[in-house]
Amino acid sequence: MTGSRTARVGFTALATGALVLSALAPAAATRAPDPGGVALMDVGGTPTTAEIEAIVADMSLDELIGQMTWTHVYGSSADDTSMAASNQARYGVDTPAEVVAKYDLGGVLYFAWSGNTGSPVQTATLSNGLQEAALGEDGPGIPLAITIDQEGGLVARIGPPATVLPGNMALGATFDPDLARRQGELLGAEMDALGVNVDFAPVLDLNSNPDNPVIGIRSMGEDPEVVSELGVAQIQGMQEHVAATAKHFPGHGDTAEDSHYGLPVVTYDRATLDEHLAPFQAAIDGGVDMIMSAHIIVEAIDPTMPGTLSPAVLTGLLREEMGFQGIITTDALDMDALASNWSQQDIARLTILAGSDILLNSPDVDASFEGVRQAVADGEITMERLRESVRRILTWKAEREVFADPFADVAAVDDVVGSPENLATAATISDRAATLLRNEARLLPLDVDDTVLMVGAGSGWPERVGPMLAARGFEVIEDYENGSSPSAAYRARAVAAAAGADAVVFTSYNATGNAAQQQMVAELAETGVPVVVIATRNPYDISVLPGADAVINSYGTGVVNFQGVVRALAGDINPAGRLPVDIPEADGDGILLPLGFGLSYPCPPQHAGPPDHAGPPEGSGAPGHAGPPANAGPGGCHPHPSGPND
Repeated sequence: MTGSRTARVGFTALATGALVLSALAPAAATRAPDPGGVALMDVGGTPTTAEIEAIVADMSLDELIGQMTWTHVYGSSADDTSMAASNQARYGVDTPAEVVAKYDLGGVLYFAWSGNTGSPVQTATLSNGLQEAALGEDGPGIPLAITIDQEGGLVARIGPPATVLPGNMALGATFDPDLARRQGELLGAEMDALGVNVDFAPVLDLNSNPDNPVIGIRSMGEDPEVVSELGVAQIQGMQEHVAATAKHFPGHGDTAEDSHYGLPVVTYDRATLDEHLAPFQAAIDGGVDMIMSAHIIVEAIDPTMPGTLSPAVLTGLLREEMGFQGIITTDALDMDALASNWSQQDIARLTILAGSDILLNSPDVDASFEGVRQAVADGEITMERLRESVRRILTWKAEREVFADPFADVAAVDDVVGSPENLATAATISDRAATLLRNEARLLPLDVDDTVLMVGAGSGWPERVGPMLAARGFEVIEDYENGSSPSAAYRARAVAAAAGADAVVFTSYNATGNAAQQQMVAELAETGVPVVVIATRNPYDISVLPGADAVINSYGTGVVNFQGVVRALAGDINPAGRLPVDIPEADGDGILLPLGFGLSYPCPPQHAGPPDHAGPPEGSGAPGHAGPPANAGPGGCHPHPSGPND
């Protein structure tokens, strides 16, 4: 990049009182190089407001754009050349460190597929190497925002040995803000240990559209008050360690199209929009650091431009009406909602004009720079507009101590990531989330002497459940097939095998849109052998599976999701989860089961285990809905609630 290289961290004073900024030395070093032979003070401190103003004022145009550019890099270490072809194709250089230096990047974004998250120690080492590159002679001299999408559940860029969580909708089914805060603390502590200082989480979208193809179980539910309460608790827990990011503003939960592949449009009125805005307003009032925009058109605010490119959405609504003063970041700029409709030059120009501070993951960073440069040359974007965003970014880096302490303690990583305490929190959420929606003839809990046929849609991962049932003591007959739509041959095998079983356990996966899954459950029910369905993804499957004798929701296909469900099937815990969404009738005409609904076993469960986790607190249910009973915890004892098919 062209332009000045004077924007450096490590704030030093000359005898004359003039400000000099110098590179922060990695790790143990306490003094910066001495430009011009002038003695400098120790470096690594937090800049004052005046010092930030001086840094920003001295930046060139490209340095300003660089601070606003946060993108991914390919490689497992700062100098890794094993993915040089990918870096060359996208950025024209070989290594992650060279990407940082070329663009004076303000931030990077980690993905597994770009080689960044092989192990906790490797990721922490990469983080340190990238910070050294940023603070070195060729870098911008300002520490990086190191970012990731670690929501827990379906979207988690770092897997085991990091703690695997059941996900946000499972959390929503607990209705417990204490657990939400613990989830936030867990995510924040583990990311901080890896050198990550921004988590693009939590999702605050209300999943009010059962057909939503992109949010679903990433949401904590559809009740604005409950999502607000759980969302703020997550944010406050997370921000004990790293920045949280409320997403996707102004709400992606009622879309019928995935913005990764198209441009969604929502047509509801302002009153409905206000419900979707409520969790974001709560997050703002709760002090969230960042908000991510959605690539969707919200007709009630701007009928022509998606939120990411709309001044009415980002400035008029978010800044002026809702009072957000923190950092606004775009969602990824390579998503088809934008990339298929505008050039990267125009996207960069328009989103800055709309009010965004961050250009996140442009597929063509050179084009993004070009677009902003041209807009400045044309007088469309002023240098002061860019300084405004960079001032906000650097102020955040100062307040979050990214300047003062940018490095991870690699030696301590394994003590934090995947700790027994964190794993216990994930297990508690799983136990408390399992949501029993149907239990005809009190089929559940199953008798551990039963022989169970374990089958299901391959996308529902029945092969994870079978061994868990066997480990619990059941005799298990297993038959599995890949894919989401069970074949006729597989269905016939399962029907034949059911004759040798006392019960069938079937994993469904978004069966509301899959006729083959519906048919297989119906065929198994016709055998007369009791059928238990574990609905593994979106929670609406019960509406299209009338033949199932019992239905329990897991809100995900991870082993951690199935842990609580298997414990409930065996009677080791009493199901305590409650629906965080309404379940519509199959024909969409009316509500089959309301938000807050959930069954539990009679008193006591047949195989009740010890009450190893506390039940949901009284009053934690959704306002106006039947929330979890105060004594409905695992192993708890309370009157069997009434409900359909009970």
